[in-house]
Amino acid sequence: MGFFSSLLGILGFGIGFPFGLFVGFYLFIYSQFEDVEDLVVKPLTELDTVALEDLMSDIPLWVKSPDYDRVEWLNKFISDMWPFLDKAICNIIRSTAEPIFAEYIGKFKIESIKFKNLSLGNTPPTIHGLKVCETNERELVMEPAVRWAGNPNIIISVIISSVEVTIQLVDLQVFAAPRVTLKPLVPTIPCFASIVVSLMEKPHIDFGLNLLGADIMSVPGLYRYVQERIKKEVASLYLWPKSLEIPVLDASTVAIKKPVGILHVKVVRATKLLKMDLLGLSDPYVKLSLTGEKLPSKKTTIKKKTLNPEWNEDFKLSVKDPQSQMLLINVYDWDKVGSHDRLGAQIFPLKMLKPNEAKEVTLDLLKDTSVSDPSNKKPRGQILLELTYAPFREDNNGSFSDRLDSYTRKDSVLERASSNILSPTGAGLLLVTVQGAHDVEGSRHNNPYVLVIFRGETKKSKMVRKTRDPLWNEEFQFLLEEPPLQEKIHIKVMSKRTSISFHSKESLGHVDINLADVVYNGRINQKYHLIDSKNGVIHVELRWKTI
Repeated sequence: MGFFSSLLGILGFGIGFPFGLFVGFYLFIYSQFEDVEDLVVKPLTELDTVALEDLMSDIPLWVKSPDYDRVEWLNKFISDMWPFLDKAICNIIRSTAEPIFAEYIGKFKIESIKFKNLSLGNTPPTIHGLKVCETNERELVMEPAVRWAGNPNIIISVIISSVEVTIQLVDLQVFAAPRVTLKPLVPTIPCFASIVVSLMEKPHIDFGLNLLGADIMSVPGLYRYVQERIKKEVASLYLWPKSLEIPVLDASTVAIKKPVGILHVKVVRATKLLKMDLLGLSDPYVKLSLTGEKLPSKKTTIKKKTLNPEWNEDFKLSVKDPQSQMLLINVYDWDKVGSHDRLGAQIFPLKMLKPNEAKEVTLDLLKDTSVSDPSNKKPRGQILLELTYAPFREDNNGSFSDRLDSYTRKDSVLERASSNILSPTGAGLLLVTVQGAHDVEGSRHNNPYVLVIFRGETKKSKMVRKTRDPLWNEEFQFLLEEPPLQEKIHIKVMSKRTSISFHSKESLGHVDINLADVVYNGRINQKYHLIDSKNGVIHVELRWKTI
């Protein structure tokens, strides 16, 4: 008797427990809720401390933080544009998802996967505050606080073994804090080349998922697992410093080319040049330049009264595109009075040079570089050059996340320089870009320009008239045999009166910059306070490229 009672008890528990769990789940999903009473709205002054603390998380950031601005105008814009944005975003989702769906057709007995309905609903996302960050780079950085409690209607139909299964996404909520960067800023509409988006913290994502009419997210444990999994996957893709870059303009049309190497040119000699003087001789010299460059040409010394000059002079020219640039060689006859006559010209494509391999070339001089010109057939002599293209070493800056793992700045650069640990050696190119200045004020006039002085060489920027906030954006180059570890570069802001008068020039301030940091870091982009100026600040970018 005891055996039968125990057996019946076990059978009752085995049948009753699953049946009760199923009935409870069914009633939880399909039961009709009673009507919800209207909310009682109270002003904040009538709420107690506990109620106010519960509301703190819903207060917009522009109220809690002075760094964030209120952008109701932007929310109004998004609200009015939302019907059109909804369709545009859905088209992007459809075109992106359909190729992914196609990969699963034929697997796991799946016959078809398609969107049965795709809409983001009529509730647009709202921006609870917007912070604009100031940087020294040519970019615009914004950090909006985005919240979206939407009512999307996204239904996916999956046919498995001739049986249709529908999956519906409902009640989507997304809270995110992205960083949106428009960079680089360029003088071409819309004035930025790409949009870079990264998340500053893990997003909060909540949603319901109906499968065969039941919300499977109500299954205990599944909701938390899915939510954490989504946060982890999204963070692995877009959590700062990782990002999503959306190109806006063609990079080839807006890219600012930087030097990638140095062309070493040795002008050895020329032979059988044209006779230009009355005595049947010439006073030749050579000018060298690269196509696409606005820098002054390099010039040899003048060899007096000879048709077969020997120079053996070395020059260095910075190269930005070795595949398309060409070396321009012009030989002139020097005259005391009047313009100098051109004895001959020639071009040499840099793509014919192999990196770090010297090449000796003998070029026939022509009247000009036009191949179709019949006058080029007249002999004008030859010139012998030794050419070597030396590309810069690859930058080891890497991405921020890589540098974060491999480098910790415990000691100052000056301390590392003094200890001679990993001191860089070899020739290189120092690039100085003077972006602009702010609040430079002269006592008599404000027509600022910049003098960049290094190792006795002075380079001058253009003058910007009648302003205290000039923008130059000019680059200056210094070819050096050794890294300038113990040296400084002197940058001076001057103002010049446009008319002839006393006190025509006036100093608006200066700054001396240590170059050790530039050599070790490869690049520094910083604003410096000007000495002997009340509030003046100058923005300078410095780069060091090692050959």
